[in-house]
Amino acid sequence: MATKGNSGENRARSSITIFIVVGLCCFFYLLGAWQRSGYGKGDSIALEMTKTGADCSILPNLNFETHHSGDSVIVDNPQTKVKEFKPCSPKYTDYTPCHDQKRAMTFPRHDMIYRERHCPPQEQKLKCLIPAPKGYVTPFSWPKSRDYVPFANAPYKALTVEKAIQNWIQYEGNVFRFPGGGTQFPQGADAYIDQLASVIPIDNGTVRTALDTGCGVASWGAYLWKRNVVTMSFAPRDNHEAQVQFALERGVPAIVGVLGSIKMPFPSKAFDMAHCSRCLIPWGSNDGKYMMEVDRVLRPGGFWVLSGPPINWRNNYKSWQRPKEDLEEEQRNIEEVAKLLCWDKISESGETVIFQKKLNPESCRGSEDTPGVTYCSQDPDDVWYKKMETCVTPSNSNTGMEYKPFPERLYATPPRIASGSIPVSEDKYIEDNKQWKKHVNAYKKINRIIDSGRYRNIMDMNAGFGGFAAAITSQKLWVMNVVPTLAQNTLGVIYERGLIGIYHDWCEAFSTYPRTYDLIHANGLFSLYKDTCDFEDILLEMDRILRPEGAVIIRDEVDVLMKAKSIIGGMRWDTKVMDHEDGPLVPEKILVAVKRYWVVGSNSTSSR
Repeated sequence: MATKGNSGENRARSSITIFIVVGLCCFFYLLGAWQRSGYGKGDSIALEMTKTGADCSILPNLNFETHHSGDSVIVDNPQTKVKEFKPCSPKYTDYTPCHDQKRAMTFPRHDMIYRERHCPPQEQKLKCLIPAPKGYVTPFSWPKSRDYVPFANAPYKALTVEKAIQNWIQYEGNVFRFPGGGTQFPQGADAYIDQLASVIPIDNGTVRTALDTGCGVASWGAYLWKRNVVTMSFAPRDNHEAQVQFALERGVPAIVGVLGSIKMPFPSKAFDMAHCSRCLIPWGSNDGKYMMEVDRVLRPGGFWVLSGPPINWRNNYKSWQRPKEDLEEEQRNIEEVAKLLCWDKISESGETVIFQKKLNPESCRGSEDTPGVTYCSQDPDDVWYKKMETCVTPSNSNTGMEYKPFPERLYATPPRIASGSIPVSEDKYIEDNKQWKKHVNAYKKINRIIDSGRYRNIMDMNAGFGGFAAAITSQKLWVMNVVPTLAQNTLGVIYERGLIGIYHDWCEAFSTYPRTYDLIHANGLFSLYKDTCDFEDILLEMDRILRPEGAVIIRDEVDVLMKAKSIIGGMRWDTKVMDHEDGPLVPEKILVAVKRYWVVGSNSTSSR
């Protein structure tokens, strides 16, 4: 009897337990449905999005298409009253704040100091929108843009006269044509590159990143692109009007810059090849300082190409109108510095010489006490506004690590991570790449023309390991990966992946002309700078460098994003805020925008 009593009691307890479990399941199911409905979110971030009226869907009236012609119209967009930014004076159409001509002339001429970055103080910054020139149109898509640039976008003819016999640029009706020539390659960049490729392994992926110093209109970099080599080109803003502007209008990576007194804004061991074609840099002077700076950014095993004076001075000193004794001494100095740097001269043909940096540069010196060699003591990657030194950058433990050929190296573990010189695990690096593939897939659903060829020049303002650029890689586009000086120094990793980039402080203007980027991406940038400089200054700089009808993608925490959005309300951008691809409860949100089309002389805009 006792047994039967216990059995009945157990059955009753089991029934109660089942009832409780079923009840809890129903309760949590209803709770989940209530949260997903949007009416009962306990998430304060979702509530904030609701209060601000942010649109978290992909709506059809955000137009990413191009503008080629048509009158501008005023578009009414009623919203909370915000500070409105007026157009700047037409004289600022091509304003480059840190390379302003008038300011430059107040600085010393020696070591090209006056051509370096000199940014305006905070009180002198323009708080207005840089206008596009009258008649501005969307540039041609690549590869047509390599050869043709609309005259209205950069209406300067000086180079067509000054470089007429050198095949740089020709004016034809309403466009400029770029035949692909240069001072040292009047027969065309292709033939010149073929000559280099007979010595340098350009075509098999070994050489992926290149640096062109004193690039002119960047035809060398433009023609290397079809060989899967991406080139960082630079030239000063000088009497050769609009060189870098033309390069970027063509769709070629370029910045305004010069080899002067400050180190180049690139990490050590970054480039597979460096190049100077009649670039007018005094390589043999200053005790070889400029060659030592090239050595810093050239990876072991990399190549340096020098084309033009003083090479082959015996046959050319008369045509160059220079004393042969001076040219002879200049070439001798160059070769002595090259020997000091452990560069081997592997070719000299005509007016072109090619050196190769040894895989282990220290092997030719014996020891760090080698006579005549002064080693640099500073971190070779700490370069922002740092003075260039007359010293040799020492090698380190991972010097001899060979890079995989491109494109394999795009996702291979970079040497800096494999060696532990950057405190990031390989697992974290792999996970970062997975995340960016997912993010970029989401971006392509938001903006369906990202990989259509519409966007050529793309910037990532806070690039991290370059995951965004790697995920979006295409022959139709290139990405300028910017590593802010406030962020972890990952730019070396980006170059090891076969991508290009630059250091920059976003409290200052970027070294480029207005309207030079088609798409700008900013991940966590405003959170990074929220205690450092004004969001207004960063957003106005983004507007300056963005083309009319170019697009912006900003990914950040919602409170920071909404602060930025309130400023953007006074700019001529159409914007939307939408949820993270993983859903509305993720604190991170995405702001997408399109800059409206408008030109100088009109306060009206066109949004189509």
